[in-house]
Amino acid sequence: MKNCFKYITILFAGAALLATSCDEGDAVIDQVTAETSRGAVLRTTSLISNELPIGDDSAGFSVELEIQDKEDGALVDQVDVYVGFRDNTEDVGPGTDVDESLYGTIPSSEFTTGPFGLPRFSYSITLTDMLDYVGRTNADITGGDQFAIRFELILTDGRRFSFDDNTGTLTGSFFSSPFLYTPTVICPVGADQFVGEYSLTVTPDSPLGGVPLWNDQTVTLSVGETSTQRVFEATYIEAAAIGNGPEAFAFEMICGETIALAGQGTGLACSGVDITLGPVGDDVDKGTYDTADDSVITIVFVENEGSACGGGPVVMTATLTKM
Repeated sequence: MKNCFKYITILFAGAALLATSCDEGDAVIDQVTAETSRGAVLRTTSLISNELPIGDDSAGFSVELEIQDKEDGALVDQVDVYVGFRDNTEDVGPGTDVDESLYGTIPSSEFTTGPFGLPRFSYSITLTDMLDYVGRTNADITGGDQFAIRFELILTDGRRFSFDDNTGTLTGSFFSSPFLYTPTVICPVGADQFVGEYSLTVTPDSPLGGVPLWNDQTVTLSVGETSTQRVFEATYIEAAAIGNGPEAFAFEMICGETIALAGQGTGLACSGVDITLGPVGDDVDKGTYDTADDSVITIVFVENEGSACGGGPVVMTATLTKM
């Protein structure tokens, strides 16, 4: 197995950072304008609320959006909003999804003008309203379930643009235009819970060279992109002394279970295939935590999702113990 290291190459992360000056922001918009001259896109300017805590009557989804087309938004007549439901925990409730259907329409008369001179609007919908619309109650949902909220631009000539029309240019960086959002039902996790210094151990050893996937060490847990996400940094197969540095590893805490995010980089590749870490399948027990005690967390995840280096994915268990 050691021979596989001949093929492992370090992925350099020295790409230049994009500046965020007004001039360069304008340049990005100009580029997207040219590339979308036959259509329209919807940019996320602020994702205000995308979590739905169980038992919180004020919970809901809220976002601010900006419209872009070749006529500075003048081609868009209205925005249709579709709502559906994804039951990801079949042991609670009917165990079936609810297909999306038209929930409402935002006419162009409700748009305002944003700082780039483009139309903007804010949209909010409460958890109570979403439940009523899809025919569910609070008793029918639990952590991990998701609502699907999709926006569709309707142009003055009748054409429609939405999620299926997306490209890589429209979904990343400055021009975030997903059209589809999936607010998730969560069990609240306090900002002061599951943070700070933890000792980290992982079993078994990595099959890539027979060394620990992460050395036993102390790591610092911090809150990630959502209130239920936690992140730490560690160097992948550090004992192999390849020279790669630490990479962030993130996982979600969903009502007593931990779920690793998919496609997490290790800083290494093998014959051009990234070595990544990700979640286990439904047939494998998830990691756990105690909502009332943040002293121990386990995370069950997959090493080498894409079978780089000729090896298949391997299930690993990380244990975090509070110092």
